[in-house]
Amino acid sequence: MTVNLPDDQDIAGGLRTWLPQQRWFSAKDRDIAAVHVILRVPLASDEGYAAEHVLISVDFTSGPTLRYQIPLGYRTHLSEPLLSWALLDDLPDKASPYDGLHDPDLTGRLLTALVNGENIGPLRFETLPGGVLDSASPGRVMNTEQSNTSVVFGETLLFKVFRQLEVGINPDVELHRALSEAGCEHVAELRGWIETDIDGEPTTLAMAQQFVENAADGWSMALISVRDLFTEADLHAAELGSDFSGDAERLGAALAQVHADLARSLGVTERNGESSVISDMRGRLNAAAQAIPQLAELREPVLAVFDQAADTGPTRVQRIHGDLHLGQVLRTPLTWLLIDFEGEPLKSVAERRRPDSPLRDVAGMLRSFDYAGHHLLREGSPGATGQREYRALEWVDRNSSAFCDGYAAVTGEDPRDNSALLRAYELDKAVYEAVYEARHRPSWLPLPLHAIERLVAG
Repeated sequence: MTVNLPDDQDIAGGLRTWLPQQRWFSAKDRDIAAVHVILRVPLASDEGYAAEHVLISVDFTSGPTLRYQIPLGYRTHLSEPLLSWALLDDLPDKASPYDGLHDPDLTGRLLTALVNGENIGPLRFETLPGGVLDSASPGRVMNTEQSNTSVVFGETLLFKVFRQLEVGINPDVELHRALSEAGCEHVAELRGWIETDIDGEPTTLAMAQQFVENAADGWSMALISVRDLFTEADLHAAELGSDFSGDAERLGAALAQVHADLARSLGVTERNGESSVISDMRGRLNAAAQAIPQLAELREPVLAVFDQAADTGPTRVQRIHGDLHLGQVLRTPLTWLLIDFEGEPLKSVAERRRPDSPLRDVAGMLRSFDYAGHHLLREGSPGATGQREYRALEWVDRNSSAFCDGYAAVTGEDPRDNSALLRAYELDKAVYEAVYEARHRPSWLPLPLHAIERLVAG
């Protein structure tokens, strides 16, 4: 039986209602004005079933247009699991469209195309030589990500689809490729990717990489350690069975090795002075201070730190992770792995690919240690006393020092020796965090604000 597919207007109408309900949709605070289907690439057609790779653009009542990709499946009868992902459920005489990444038939077709290195219309399926791809196991969607959708095949392969599209090669593919080819042991190996041309430029749609079993994320591990410290009132951080400092030191060493491999693979240049970088920091601070009254009160001392950093000499810059925190690292039984090299999601691909000081990654991790140490204090429980604040600071200082020690052991250079620029990067990250919390989690806003107060105090 031939499948009668919905037309562009049907799909656009269904997406207009469906998109804001998806957790990876990044514009929930904006009203959709129109959805336009800009590409439909047939992937499969069978009895009562069809699949397409669909690219769309979304116009809003204010702000820029965004592009998304939604691999769509179509069936004349939807099973119970697929009903949850349907765009439309009332199309007389037409097959029902649904999010195809939740259908093993569609994801299996994408993986087969990757294994065979196919070109399907404008879609190009690329692999690295020698990469092992398991195309026999059905795919299952992971429930952990926010901005992308990842499908796991068997126990060996992770297939990540970038939902919101930025024109250009995604840094996650670019940096994973460089690190995989360098034999870096602190990343999951890249196996392949899907790309197409948008606005005349090769643009990444998805990537396949090694799936790592038996791994714990750094954020969860750190919170266990902090919680144990608060529970064991008579013990110091160094006396805990869940003391995190050993792992923090090894994590610093892992980051240093990743930086060294990126420098060797993609090169190092010199940035003459910090005026442009500090100018960008000032701009972000001024915009944030206008939106957050509590931050406006701290603006002048933060600017003083930025001014001090602007006087530093030439800085070596290279490709870096760009959005590093404890949620972007995995602890395996053998080592630490860094994941998600996309960079900060609010920046364009061009900005994310721009070389920067490795101190930005170091500062990101130091800010994450601070978040982990003070996270439980935000709950405002009766135990959130001055003693708990002291113990939180003890935990943060111990693990931040261990992390920097591990980094210095590999590079021979201690990040703390460039304290002015490191503190500026930490403050820039804390300002970013304040804006995020003010918009999305107002009850968390004191976390970055108190950190800014500590940082400007030196």
